[in-house]
Amino acid sequence: MSSVNLRKLLLPLALAAAFSATAVPAGAAVFVQCPGDTNGDAVPDAPGDPNVVCKHLTAGDGFAAMADGRVLYTFGFSDVTGVLPDQAIGAGILAANYPAPIIELQEGNKFYLTLTNVGMAMRPDLFDPHSVHFHGFPNQAPVFDGMPDGSFGVNMGSSLTYFYNVTEPGTYIYHCHVEAAEHMQMGMLGQIYVRPAQDGSLRTYNGRDYTRFAYNDGDGSTGYNKSYALQLSSFDHVFHEEHLGIQPLPFANMKDTYAMINGRGYPDTANPASLPAPAENGGIESQKTSALIQLNRATEGEKLLLRFSNVSITSYFTVGALGLPMRVVGAGAHIARGPGGKDIYYDTASVTLGGGETADVIIDTAGVPAGTYFLYTTNLNYLSNNDQDFGGMMTEIVIQ
Repeated sequence: MSSVNLRKLLLPLALAAAFSATAVPAGAAVFVQCPGDTNGDAVPDAPGDPNVVCKHLTAGDGFAAMADGRVLYTFGFSDVTGVLPDQAIGAGILAANYPAPIIELQEGNKFYLTLTNVGMAMRPDLFDPHSVHFHGFPNQAPVFDGMPDGSFGVNMGSSLTYFYNVTEPGTYIYHCHVEAAEHMQMGMLGQIYVRPAQDGSLRTYNGRDYTRFAYNDGDGSTGYNKSYALQLSSFDHVFHEEHLGIQPLPFANMKDTYAMINGRGYPDTANPASLPAPAENGGIESQKTSALIQLNRATEGEKLLLRFSNVSITSYFTVGALGLPMRVVGAGAHIARGPGGKDIYYDTASVTLGGGETADVIIDTAGVPAGTYFLYTTNLNYLSNNDQDFGGMMTEIVIQ
């Protein structure tokens, strides 16, 4: 019997023992806090404050398929919003998403984010707590920051609801901050973006009308027609395989071998659908977020907003779109303006991001011939899926 099948047999006993042991003294349970929600599914049941937004995530483990067919063990988050509390743990087991579910918010939202730790199905010997760190968010209370030194983690079988008063638009990331180097390398990484209060109003800029904006620019200069969230990341396959094999983890030798956009290497990045579920995942899809960028200018307009984030813990990445003009209008969830309000947007052929950095880039396709363009890293060693060339951190931009 394989080690994977043996762990699956032992999982129910391990989880039952762990949850029963913690439930008596600590009161461990799935507990969702969401104003207006009466049954614990994180969905308000009656009209209330329109600015209240609730979401329920689970933290656990699973598997993700690399573009060369290798399947890697991962940690991650899964969205169980709408699932009743007595079913949430079952729904979250072996359901780790890579990347984590994208969270979209609006400036002015009151965001209630519940995290439930469902445990490690493939590593029942682990009792790791997890947390959510809203990276770059300027004004959360320390108790909701997710860093163990000033906050706390969520133990197996337990829940915690974080609260954020969302006041700053822009592109952010979120991740587990418990044993951060390990849990982030294993895949507990996602993107949050906040739309500005200006969204929905009409602004005219350079003769074109916009109702969607990257920031509260006041003049429509960050207006766009369609947006995509693009998470840059990388995995060290040896680290993931040693983890599943219950071996000492090679932190000092960490070297990423798979570079990805939205949890995929090329050509999987050009697949518009969810990737097939790895057999090891029990039929649960784990890579749901496509990296394919498509724009039909006749019906959708001409400007693309690309929300870049680099969540790698080992590498800087430089990305460019061959043949397409890029304008950086913001970085680190701040509009690119000087103290006096002067625009300091800049045009460039590429953008370089370190781990934990974000950038908001507008591509104006006016006058650009229809066709397929490539968005890719200029770090040529990352244009591969481990030892297979012509893959890695690259995707397609299809303009019609």
